[in-house]
Amino acid sequence: MKATTSKRAATQQDEMQAEYDLKHMQGGVRGKYDKAYRAGYSVQIRKPDGRIVVKTYKPIDGSIVIAPALRKYFTDSESVNEVLR
Repeated sequence: MKATTSKRAATQQDEMQAEYDLKHMQGGVRGKYDKAYRAGYSVQIRKPDGRIVVKTYKPIDGSIVIAPALRKYFTDSESVNEVLR
């Protein structure tokens, strides 16, 4: 059996399907929900028996949010830590 995928299959997986292309959409606001997200949020889960379970999520302690203008220079936590060291 072949364990590798064909070159064509790998290329097709990397490309976004036309129906998911959102470039034509206008009016989006970057960071619109950022402040609320950092404050925490709740999710309602509806169980098959009719119960509603509410789960509350808060950002992990010690999380730091990098300004959007700096994200092009710091793509991951490791790069931030390396510069700060």
